[in-house]
Amino acid sequence: MNYFAFLANKLAHLCKHYFPKRPTFTTSYSLKNSMFHYIISHAKPFWLHLTYFIVVSLLGYMALKVSKPNTNANDLSNFDLFFTSVSASTVSSMTALEMEVFSNDQLIVMTILMILGGEVFTSMLGLLLRRCKSLSNESKKIDNTSQPTINSIELGTINQMLPLPSNTRGSSFNIESFISADDWSSKYNNSIKCLGYVVLGYIITMHLVGSTLVTMYISLTPSASNVLERKGLNLHTFSFFIVVSTFASCGFAPTNENMMVFRKNPGLLLILMPQVFLGNSLYPPFLRFVIWVLERFTKRKEFDYMLNNYQELKYGHLLSSKKCWYLTATTLAFVVLQFALFCAMEWSSGVMEGMSSYQKIVGSFFQTANIRHSGESIVDISLLSGAVLVLFTVMMYLPAYTSFLPINDKQEEALENNATMKKQNKKKIVENMLFSQLSYLVIFVIVICITERKSLKEDPLNFNVLNIVFEVISAYGNVGLSTGYSCKRRLKIDGNCEDKFYGFCGRWTNGGKFTLILVMFFGRLKIFNMHGGKAWTMF
Repeated sequence: MNYFAFLANKLAHLCKHYFPKRPTFTTSYSLKNSMFHYIISHAKPFWLHLTYFIVVSLLGYMALKVSKPNTNANDLSNFDLFFTSVSASTVSSMTALEMEVFSNDQLIVMTILMILGGEVFTSMLGLLLRRCKSLSNESKKIDNTSQPTINSIELGTINQMLPLPSNTRGSSFNIESFISADDWSSKYNNSIKCLGYVVLGYIITMHLVGSTLVTMYISLTPSASNVLERKGLNLHTFSFFIVVSTFASCGFAPTNENMMVFRKNPGLLLILMPQVFLGNSLYPPFLRFVIWVLERFTKRKEFDYMLNNYQELKYGHLLSSKKCWYLTATTLAFVVLQFALFCAMEWSSGVMEGMSSYQKIVGSFFQTANIRHSGESIVDISLLSGAVLVLFTVMMYLPAYTSFLPINDKQEEALENNATMKKQNKKKIVENMLFSQLSYLVIFVIVICITERKSLKEDPLNFNVLNIVFEVISAYGNVGLSTGYSCKRRLKIDGNCEDKFYGFCGRWTNGGKFTLILVMFFGRLKIFNMHGGKAWTMF
């Protein structure tokens, strides 16, 4: 009897070895899930972000290619469509085509691209990935230490199971430390989850409120509604498009003239101005204010944890109260500086011609507010004075959260120093060879001057170094402002030349446009190279 049982076991073993069980849906799903967590856990953030924007740009290009443009538009080149898709997904708003050639369906595609590429939306995706990574690490640690007994627990076992707070990492195991560690881990994950919901609610609220106000204003203002009727634009598409573009700091507008056609509609400009700040430079202060209000009304521990442990959450947009105040003050100071110079130099110039004093004040404030990153314009940038152009170029170069911090808190300074020391210890030789941001921009300008050398010789008034530098800095800052191109400035009169309502880069060669695509990607991912060039020492 034992002999037959032995043969049966051997036969079953051989069948299992040579005829393995086919993977079921559950096993294949778990395999894909494990691969996803492996990629998220081991891939560097830079490559994740770069892959994300490349994939979104390619999908956007295919959607724009499939959608039909307006009937009066010529066949759009594939390269210009891809350039437009990259510009929308990186929220750069660099234009190589007139905006009115795009149909309503294509405008909807561009709206989706701007949402997916917006800084606030991508930061929400980062929170989602961080929470998935945290839960995956915890499950793995718990599986590796399945069913431990008291006799088998040795020194430091619990410390390896969960990321304990500093006050629970001790020399011996006790039940209280295990409970506190579990409570800390649960509070951390719940706070990440709750913060993700807050950011999502923030995005939805800003878009719904903004688009509703824009729709109501245009419906009640004949001068604004006549513009949409004359250009054949859908009211709801325009309202949502312009709000998404402004909140995402993109700067696209469905009209060829951008916002110049609405320069005499101060009400519309005032509605859009909060979107300029709350989606960009003042997002951290307002986010902290929203969390503070929610904590006061709901009394939930997660909100209190966010306010007091923002460094542990590692959400770059959640700053301390002190930094938020300094950031707000610096942002307003930059706006006041630009507003003062812009009004002093352009109040009586041709760019503000035909506007009343009230319209000039609101328009000047709207224009200076958009310079940092949003890129919407109510004036012809090429007609501005040199002093204003230089100041605008500097403002576009500065990152969104540039602030003046005269005093640093000792605890924050110690934590930043420790984090810096850890990063420095992990640096590689290649990382030490990185250039600074300004060095890369100089390289890009040189490359573009080489690709456009023929136009620099034949058309020096349009193709001058200042205009090229302005265009490159605008693409790097993901702003989208452009000096444009004018046939009247050509030295050689050409009857075939026709002025178009798109950016200066629209007249560049494909080599120059491709270089500008690299600049847009570089600018969108500049957060990963903010400390580049530190290894270079100048004596």
